Formats: sequence, C-alpha cells, structure tokens
Amino acid sequence: MKRHDQHGHPHGLRPRVPRILAALLTLSVALVVPLGGPAPSQAAAADDKKVLTVAVAQSVDSLSPFLASRLVSTSIHRLMYEYLTNYDPKDARAIPGLATKWTPSADKLSWTYTIRSGTKWSDGKPVTAEDAAWTFNKMMTDENAATANGSFVGNFKKVTAPSPTQLVIELDKPQATMAALDVPIVPKHVWEKVKDFSKFNNDTEFPVVGNGPFVLTGYKADSYVRLEPNENFWRGPAKFDELLFKYYKDGDAAVAALQKGEVSFVSGLTPAQAEALQGQQNIKVNDAPGRRFYALATNPGARAANGEKFGDGHPSLLDQRVRQALFMAVDRTALVDKVFQGHAVEGEGYIPPRFSPYYWKPSAEQKLAYDPTQAAQLLDQAGYRKNGDGERVGKDGKPINYRILCHATDPNDKAVGQYLKEWWSDLGIGVTLNCLDNVSDPWLAGQYDLAFDGWSVNPDPDFVLSIHTCDALPATPEDVGATDNFICDKKYDELYARQLAEYDPATRADLVKQMESRLYDLGYMNVMAYPNAVEAYRTDQIKSITTMPEKAGNIYGQDGYWSWWSAVPAASGDSSDGSGSTGVVVGIVAGAVILVGAGVFFGLRRRATAEDRE
Repeated sequence: MKRHDQHGHPHGLRPRVPRILAALLTLSVALVVPLGGPAPSQAAAADDKKVLTVAVAQSVDSLSPFLASRLVSTSIHRLMYEYLTNYDPKDARAIPGLATKWTPSADKLSWTYTIRSGTKWSDGKPVTAEDAAWTFNKMMTDENAATANGSFVGNFKKVTAPSPTQLVIELDKPQATMAALDVPIVPKHVWEKVKDFSKFNNDTEFPVVGNGPFVLTGYKADSYVRLEPNENFWRGPAKFDELLFKYYKDGDAAVAALQKGEVSFVSGLTPAQAEALQGQQNIKVNDAPGRRFYALATNPGARAANGEKFGDGHPSLLDQRVRQALFMAVDRTALVDKVFQGHAVEGEGYIPPRFSPYYWKPSAEQKLAYDPTQAAQLLDQAGYRKNGDGERVGKDGKPINYRILCHATDPNDKAVGQYLKEWWSDLGIGVTLNCLDNVSDPWLAGQYDLAFDGWSVNPDPDFVLSIHTCDALPATPEDVGATDNFICDKKYDELYARQLAEYDPATRADLVKQMESRLYDLGYMNVMAYPNAVEAYRTDQIKSITTMPEKAGNIYGQDGYWSWWSAVPAASGDSSDGSGSTGVVVGIVAGAVILVGAGVFFGLRRRATAEDRE
C-alpha cells in the first residue's frame, strides 16, 4: 500500500489549518504547475553523452568516509567504495561485496572474510585484505577517523590480513552485526598519507581513487558532485556515461528543472509537487514506503562524556512530564492528513514499519495519544502554570517560549511548525521557529530547545540505536561525538549492549523493541510520521531503474548502489522494458555466505544516516 489510510481525528476534534500553512500549500502548487509540451531530454547532448543528473536538497558535508554523516555524502561513498558486504535489493539480506564469504569461529569471537581477488583500485593498484585491515585499524586507533563509523569497531580487539585475500577480525565479545559492516573500505596507499583525519575532506585531487561502481571526477561545494562509471567494477560498469548530483536549495526549482529536462531525477517531493507531476508526459512518480522517520527531538541537557554540561536548552524540558505533555499536544493523524497529505504513516516507535522485525508500537495504556486536556494537566502538575495572560511561566517567572530548530530547505518542517505554534499556544506555550540552512552548528553546541529530526534506517537498526547511547556523547564540549541528541540513559545502554551481542534474531528483535519502548517513555524523541519516498524521474532520460525493495521501495538513498548502477538510459537498447518501470533485474554474483546458526539474519547501519540526519 503506497499511502496510509485516512483516519478520523481523536476526540472528535478537527484540527485547524493555520492560514499561513494554507497559503504555503497554495503557493507550492502554483510553483509547480505543469509546463506545456514535451521537455527536451538532457540525455541527448550534442556529443550523445548519457548524463544522469540527480537533484539533491542537501549539500555535501564531507567527501571523507571517515567524517561524513549526511545522506547525500554517504550515498556518494556507497558509489565510490566497496564495503565488505552489501544488501540484496530484493529482500535486504546480506550479500557479498568486497568479501565473497565470511565465517565465524565457534565462539563467534573471530570472523574470517575472504576478500575478492583480481579487483583493482581505479588507479590500477590491486585491492587486498590489507586495505580493509588498515581501514579498520585506523578507525580503532585514531578517534578522528572514527567520527562517522566508530560504533562498528568499538568491540574490535584485533584486525589482521594474513594474506591478500584473507581478513581476520577478532572481537572482545560477540557482535551481531558482523555480516554487514557498513564501512567504506579505502585504499591504504592513498589514505596512509593523510596526517589529520579531522581536517582532510578528500575533495582536492581528482579523480578520487576508489573501487566502487563509480569514480568521483569533480566536485564544487554547494553546487555539484560528478562521477563516471568504473569500467573495471567487478559487477560490470554502469550504463550512463556520467552521474551528476546537483544541489538545489529550493525544492520547487528542482521540480521545475525536472519538468524542463535539466535534471533526470528529483526526490523528497511535497504532496503538491507530486500531484502536479502525476500524469505529465515523460515523468514517472515513485511513491513507496520509506526508510525514514520524522521526529521532534527535545534537548535533554547537552553534556559531554566528561560530565561537563553546555548549551542553553530550556530547563523545563528536563522534566519528563513536560516532554510528554508537549507530545500529547501533537496530533500525528492531522499531520499525516494535512501536511503529508497521506504520503506518510502515523509515527509511533523509533523504527519505521518497513523494517517489520523491529517495528514497535506502544500499547493502548502506554501511548501518548493526542489529548490537549491531559497535556495541560501534566504541565500544571509539573509546576508550569498559566499567568494572568494565559502564558505558562517557567521557574524563573518568565513566559515559556521554545526555540525549535528547523531545516530552511524542508517545507515539512515549516508546515509542522505552524501546527505546533497553534497547538502549543492553546497550552500557553510560545514557539519560535529557527529555520536555518545549517542546523548542525547550533545542534552540536546544544543551543536549541527542540529540533526537527530524521534519520534513514538500515535493515539492521544498530546504528540509529547507537547514537542514543552514553558512549556516543562527545568527549568534551569542544569535541564532536556520534550522538544525535545528547541522550544518555543507563537502562537504554544496558539494552543496547544486550542486543548487539545477541545472535538469535527473535530475541534480538525483542530487545530492540524494549529499547524503542524506553525511548518512547523517556519522551526525548517524538516520532511524528514515517514519510513515504516520493520522487520522480524522466522516462525519456531513464528507461529503467531499480528500487529497493524492488517491489515497492525508494530510489534515492538506498542501502547500496543499485539504483544508479542499474539505471538504463532511455535511448539504450540494453533493456527490454521500455515503460520506465522500476523493475530492472540486477545481476548479483552469487557468493557463498557461511553463517553459524540457522536462520540468522544480519544487516547494519553506520553514521550514514545523519541526514542520514535529514
């Protein structure tokens, strides 16, 4: 089912649509009205060069796989470097990548990976197990190199390469994510020359040496990333001559570029944009269950691992009753109906329903259902009562006004923000939306009260669970940690450690659900919706392309490189399917995957999801 069924509103209340929001929606529709006549195909350039241009709404934070956290950056790294394993686009099971097979010891404390022989880096040098060993050892010994993916190696005891085709990883304790270590393997002979991993962004010399399906050949900050097919890629070269990621700060401008044929693909469409594009000649809209959650996070009191507190979050948010009251004044059904207009599912637990083994929802007794009356009572009980002007006042006697960080380029943040202003004003609480192009700086400094938050989740949720552990906190206020929102809870950490060491799928899934329940009760994260992947591409430029999952999934931001690697140019005769459908058969080389224990399913994530925090 592509859309969430529409439900009535709780308690018979029909939420008001803020006048500002209505105006924004009307304007958005006006900006994406269909253009007359067929658009020229960018693919048909004068030199007949086939260019697949992808419009992106994020700028690259770093081209170093040791530092990058944004989805656009980590998606590009998926194209540049092979990982030990990959995910099958059909069912997301772990399949061979750089490693053709992996075998654990009887006690599961030692894992041996057979590295694919005969492959080369784009500069012609051979890819060996030593490259993988060096990558992991660097992350284990240099905290700057562990910025993006440190959670993967925290339990590693020793990593060696006994031969060019053999990699051995020894563990301190069992780790259930070893069959899908989502870490880009880099060429040792290039990266061993880097002196300071905290400053090196991998963006000064081109082409960048890699071994993935594409080679990065050009980059301009806040403008574009250019890649070309790796002709020696072991699965075979991509079919487009060039892959171009082009940055658009304005979503309507990106849609207009799609209509004109200036770009091949656009993701993150608003309902108005998707509706305007439906049925247009040479444009196909893909609307499928997504891998993201859309949340509102509270500042729990920013702190570092050394115990120092910093930032300026509102002290009232340290009270669990206040956090829960705020979330009880959020009508998720209304947001799905009015903001996402059915292109989302109502939010509940931390893991989207697309990942059914780990999907959790609160019981009827536990659920913080929309109930403004009870929310007001909770605020009264917490000691935050209204003054004569109807304003809730803090312990300092001043009216409470919460600052909410929002992304200037995300229309959903602004639209939801208008609802929060209206709903929370009924509670006597003020709201100031702080919409910025760069939310990272105030976020990392703890200079916010609440923030719109969202992460892309992998088939294995370990990474997005790890960013709420105490270990993810920055070492000092001056450092950058892997934390999403400065959450540190001992009970949560205990559950995290247990699920990481648990190999039985059912037992591990139950532990993950207990973690989600704990996060829900703490009230630091209010998951409001699970947005669909709503995207569109030109069928006169792209003949066929693979979604993930293949039957009903996303194109942009996949757990793998399937979409861009598989894409067939419209003028090509390489595919028998000329409908522009999303069902390309991907040629996956079979490999023997040896796992101890029947039915064990592995998968994982990395710090790829900060945008992966989006």
